[in-house]
Amino acid sequence: MSSLKPFEPWIWQVPEYFNIGVACTDAHLGKPAADNIAMIVEDDRLGTSQITFSQLSERTGRFAQLLRNLGVGLSQRILIRLPNSLDYPIAFLGTMKRGAIAVPTSTLLTAEEVAYLAKDAGASVLVTDKAAWATLKDKLEDAVNLRHVLLSGPGEVQEVAGLNIQDLDSALSKIRQWESPHPTKATDPAYLVYTSGTTGYPKGVLHAHRALIGRTPASTYWFDFAGDGDRIMHSGKFNWTYVLGSGLMDPLYLGKTVIVHEGKNDADTWPRLINKHSATIFVGVPTIYRQIVQKSRLTREDIPTLRHCMSAGEHLSDEVLSQWRARFGVDIYEAVGMSEFSYYLCQTKSRPIRPGSAGFPQPGHKIQLLNPDTLQPVATGEEGMICIPDDDPGLFLEYWNMPEETAKLRHDGWFFTGDYARYDEDGYIWFLGRKDDIIKSFGYRVSPYEIERVLKSHSSVADCASIGEEIDKDKVLVVAYAIMHPGSTTTADELLAFGREHLAAYKAPKTIYISKDFPRTKNGKILRREVNPSIAISRSAIR
Repeated sequence: MSSLKPFEPWIWQVPEYFNIGVACTDAHLGKPAADNIAMIVEDDRLGTSQITFSQLSERTGRFAQLLRNLGVGLSQRILIRLPNSLDYPIAFLGTMKRGAIAVPTSTLLTAEEVAYLAKDAGASVLVTDKAAWATLKDKLEDAVNLRHVLLSGPGEVQEVAGLNIQDLDSALSKIRQWESPHPTKATDPAYLVYTSGTTGYPKGVLHAHRALIGRTPASTYWFDFAGDGDRIMHSGKFNWTYVLGSGLMDPLYLGKTVIVHEGKNDADTWPRLINKHSATIFVGVPTIYRQIVQKSRLTREDIPTLRHCMSAGEHLSDEVLSQWRARFGVDIYEAVGMSEFSYYLCQTKSRPIRPGSAGFPQPGHKIQLLNPDTLQPVATGEEGMICIPDDDPGLFLEYWNMPEETAKLRHDGWFFTGDYARYDEDGYIWFLGRKDDIIKSFGYRVSPYEIERVLKSHSSVADCASIGEEIDKDKVLVVAYAIMHPGSTTTADELLAFGREHLAAYKAPKTIYISKDFPRTKNGKILRREVNPSIAISRSAIR
């Protein structure tokens, strides 16, 4: 039996009417937080800019009115393709205050990809920066619903026939009065994010305004907010759901200051900015933490205000966690989520970190590990699919224009995540990944995440990916691909031996490939289905 004390009971409080844009801006008016800084942007090219909550309330109100003046109706889609900037929360939150649907997209997307999303979403307005517009303007002929383009940042406005193109700052400055935000219901659509996907086209995931309330267990248990002085330094880009939640909506909802960066970065960038702005919380991905501990000489004395660190996106290796602890004296708390549900599993300060474990389901999210065929819970220690009650307020509404796909994953009151996990006897959950990722080798089921966690603990390994390699009909071997740190002399043979030393025989890779890089999604996640010997520069196999 577990000796851990249970979490406090969670009671959802979802009002009938709720608006994310209002909750993150207007709700702070008349309170001490109104004059607090809501966001700071450090831009390598444009310098430092910032905005208070009262200013953000005003600018988002102007933006919502601008959309009304353009004839944008309720639930129409506003596609946002912006770098990290103050205009991002203005457009994102202002869209929702109008009652329209915000569609955040990545600046890494090509013009053709942006055109596809504009067409698929049926966007009537595009908000982008002038530099990007130069590459986009001739690629949007298929976006038949697009009528208006709002351009952010310095530079000239380039006209295109058939489109109403305006400088965003100039258009907002002309608005002197604005109507009250539209009174959206909590269940009304708020924003549409597109999954990066591994094959085919991106899939739109539509969220309701209640999604922000659905995230409150994360902001309660994964974050470690304390008082009014917290400042959150986030290393990501706002287009990613990870950053939209933990780097924009969650902190602003609670009146906290967010700090983001735009431009090139290296291992010293994040500690430098943490120190410059007295950040108390740092949110990143494992790659960022690895860079800092391996490529900088900074210590706790360089970032004295930092007291809490968070990570998601991929598993953080035990080696990086221990090095970070030794260097900076704070832990890194991980979380697991998905585009359809944001972050619902996490490590928390209230319980010891168990390296390799995803921690616990956040209170309020009554997930179950089920046998998908019988819908019955699996026993402790057994592998089951993570399933979410379909009345959870954090769960998405639907896949955009894909009712069959939406229905396919809803069964008798449950949403099937497709991800598998197991509980240990103390209630810690061990994330195993998607069914398609789990390697079936000689009757064993092997999680690639476990292999990768062990191999990443080797001091010479910068990154790795484990997959199943079919060498004959119904004969699959566990193999691993590794990217080595520059200057490393460790051989593939030595990594094979390391795997055999630290993993059960059936889990240890039978072949190690050394690679220079991996095929990845736009968000940097490894495309396992495209990892194959063609990307290897050398190999070694057990003979």
